[in-house]
Amino acid sequence: MRPLVYVLIFLGGFFSLRSHAQTVQWASQVIGASSEGKGDSYGQQFKAVQALGKPNKLPDLGYSPCAWSPLYPDGAEEWLHVGFEKAMPVRQVIVGENVNPGAVVRVVVYDERGTEHVVYTASPQARPEGTLRIMVKDTGLVGNAVKITLATAAIKGPNQIDAVGLSDSPKPVPVEVAVSKGTPKEIQKENLGKTVNSAGQEVAPVIAPDGKTLYFTRAGHKGNTGQPEKQDIWVSTLQSAGPGQPPTWSEAVNIGSPINNVGDNAISGISSDGRILYLINVYRPDGGLFYGLSKSQKTKAGWSFPIECKMADNRNYHKDDKLEFSVSPDGKVIVLAMQKKDSMGDRDLYVSFLNEDQTWSAPKHMGRVINSADSEASPFIAADGRTLYFSSEGHPGFGNGDIFVTRRLDDSWQVWSEPENLGPAINTPKWDGYFTIPASGEYAYLSSGSNSLGMEDIFRLKLFPSIKPDPVAIVSGQVLDAQSKKPVPSDVVSGLFGEKDKEISRVEYDPETGEYKMILPTQKTYNLTASKEGYFPATEVLDLSRDKRFRDIRRNLYLIPIQPGQKIVMREVLFEQGKADLQPGADGELDKVVRMLTQYPGMELLVEGHTDNQGEWEPNMKLSEDRVETVKCYLEEKGIAYTRVQTKAWGPSKPIASNETEEKRKQNRRVEFTILKM
Repeated sequence: MRPLVYVLIFLGGFFSLRSHAQTVQWASQVIGASSEGKGDSYGQQFKAVQALGKPNKLPDLGYSPCAWSPLYPDGAEEWLHVGFEKAMPVRQVIVGENVNPGAVVRVVVYDERGTEHVVYTASPQARPEGTLRIMVKDTGLVGNAVKITLATAAIKGPNQIDAVGLSDSPKPVPVEVAVSKGTPKEIQKENLGKTVNSAGQEVAPVIAPDGKTLYFTRAGHKGNTGQPEKQDIWVSTLQSAGPGQPPTWSEAVNIGSPINNVGDNAISGISSDGRILYLINVYRPDGGLFYGLSKSQKTKAGWSFPIECKMADNRNYHKDDKLEFSVSPDGKVIVLAMQKKDSMGDRDLYVSFLNEDQTWSAPKHMGRVINSADSEASPFIAADGRTLYFSSEGHPGFGNGDIFVTRRLDDSWQVWSEPENLGPAINTPKWDGYFTIPASGEYAYLSSGSNSLGMEDIFRLKLFPSIKPDPVAIVSGQVLDAQSKKPVPSDVVSGLFGEKDKEISRVEYDPETGEYKMILPTQKTYNLTASKEGYFPATEVLDLSRDKRFRDIRRNLYLIPIQPGQKIVMREVLFEQGKADLQPGADGELDKVVRMLTQYPGMELLVEGHTDNQGEWEPNMKLSEDRVETVKCYLEEKGIAYTRVQTKAWGPSKPIASNETEEKRKQNRRVEFTILKM
């Protein structure tokens, strides 16, 4: 006897679409089903729950794990009973049959009392259209459940239900691919040419944030380490081509040992400063590889031997051990495409967070908005740290797997906007994926088999506005000794201005590799701080609050040696206009002075206050006296002995710039600390 499945499963909420007063609600719970198909041991493929929510396959037809399948094809009658979050007037019932449509023979709507209302009966007959729209007479019917009966033996082959919906209008409900707004009808994909592509396979491009270096994975090439059919990582750089000529990509070269060996080697990400490559697989000293993630650091001598990125519970249950991932620009988050026991089907997207001990947390499922019972793969976190691109075979599309974009809505990495298809100008009838974008957001690089030189090639396309990430700035420079002007190895940290202890990004500056580099979202103001033992931390305010486009900013930071006679100017210690009250954020700067005085118990300081020349002389002198006294009191409240701090008020008498403009006057409004003794 065929098993009957009586279940009550809730999924999602009130799915609605309003257009010209039309409301559409998609089924949100399974009340029962005659049987369910079987997929992977731990997944939800072919289960009744797959008929809930918006369509996953339609308007395209075809067999899908993201639709309900009866257990036995060509058997007796099968039925599916679904409920809706809210009762609503019913003028239309939508049934999505994504494979062998025409098997539906009876549809019943249930009102709030549980009374049956038969709205459709028919003989089974094959249809070319997958969406069955049943118009209901205006009888005042208010429904909250639907039961669908299929004559599966009459329409040969498997039968599936993709979605069930209700509408309060007889206007036909559109079932279409959710394409990003403003998608152009045509987009030119530019093949990067023979310097990058070959007759072999070029996939998984990774573009450096500055857009000047392109890494990719290549197979079927005689230049590969070991056997040509094995995968290796190759690299090409952007070259200037002379006045008036567009830059070109150099002849790609094998990145070589120790990253490439006789096994399959693949790249999956790059750090914001371009000095760390994230690699698939863990490298053994004997040349072997095993499942996991690794990273390699760029040094003066070349790329270091890859070390494992240790992650809790990162076991992959997929038989082919498929794994892809992307690391956030701040290096604190990894999004992984992998299959685990709680996956909905094939690979799903998971998130892992960097722990304080530099290990990674157990991967956490990123939810049903993004993931489906089919495969989600090739994730890419854009430079803004908010926009995520990925490939999916489980959302409506134009081929065997399309590229989608979604945006993070909070800091949990669990709440995402509805994925949008990038459209038929980008997505082809074949599988499309491996989207990667430099920080500028101007172009995207991807893999495609259409119009290639052999197998898959690397292509470039210009991004249209609705799918671009939020604008960011690349901030780079050196950290120098303020006296000798020599480079100093140090940490560089960015934080939101005015928000104490709110670290946004942290990078290391190494004179061997030349500069620090970080990516920061625009339309905010930041503190940049460089720190090194024996130096007073250098802090610069970086105001990007008015920037709405990509910027490339060069900013050197100067560290002041801690020694007697040294003067430290702290322009970030700001006061309320015309008052001695500290502005928000000044305490963070003063706390650096507290830490220095605590570290050097014998140190004594002179605190000097200056104003601009606006207003009368005497009030300015009094104001500067009050302000340095406020600073001295702050230090005392933090445990610094009053006798260790001397003060001097200069008012407007010692300008370091003219007072002709507000920008110049800002330089004169300052607090200076001079180290009197150690």
